[in-house]
Amino acid sequence: MLQRELKINFKNFVIWLSILIGIFLIVYCIYPMIIQGDNIKEIDNLMKLFPQEVLMAFNMDITSLNSVFGWIKSEGFIFALLIIASYAGIMGSNILLKEENDKTIEYLISLPVTRRKIVISKIVCGWLYLIFMVLVFATFNYIGLSLSGTFDIKEFILLSITPFFSSLVIFSFCMFLSTFTNKTKKMIGISLGVVFVSYMLQVLSTLSNQVEFLKYISVFTLSDIRNVILNIEINPSLVIVSFLLTFLFSIMTIVRYDSKELV
Repeated sequence: MLQRELKINFKNFVIWLSILIGIFLIVYCIYPMIIQGDNIKEIDNLMKLFPQEVLMAFNMDITSLNSVFGWIKSEGFIFALLIIASYAGIMGSNILLKEENDKTIEYLISLPVTRRKIVISKIVCGWLYLIFMVLVFATFNYIGLSLSGTFDIKEFILLSITPFFSSLVIFSFCMFLSTFTNKTKKMIGISLGVVFVSYMLQVLSTLSNQVEFLKYISVFTLSDIRNVILNIEINPSLVIVSFLLTFLFSIMTIVRYDSKELV
């Protein structure tokens, strides 16, 4: 079952990974030209015109854009978080529903396997592809940064891991939500909504102390890039919360799918 799931979902994995790598490849190619001469001074002066809260939202108050690694620590990993999270959300919302839409669920339930085994194989498939996404993307960035200049390897490794935590929870949550409907297009919209609403809550939480509580209902708080940049460490409590939420939503998905009426 797992081998079947990996094969079926391989194409989408390649497409999303190509989009992610393509964006960063463009940056690696053009960024050295952008920071030539006095350009970087002009960029730093431009950054001073933005409110402190806006700079904090993109980590530009604690890192400079004077290198590719500086860009990655600010805007770069924001893009990476959103793209990987969107991939996780769509995969989670679609990995079960597509069997019903394609009518292949009739074939699966005719096999000597339980619904529980079907769901577990899809959960493991999603986890593996998220791990592959993070590892391949990190390897690509390591090569790109090695060719572009010096960078802190420990900081880079920790930053590269951070997208996994939020995307894992999003995948599991969207997969659980998908057990309440039979419409794939509807779930794709919901999954993308979950990603971008969660990101907006994270951004809003940085704008004022009065709305700082919003970060506690944003899944992107689990990928605490800012803490990694400042302290060169990952908060272990956030890792524990990530895995607990993932486990909880996975169990709920298995239980719910056991009682779902399939069409």
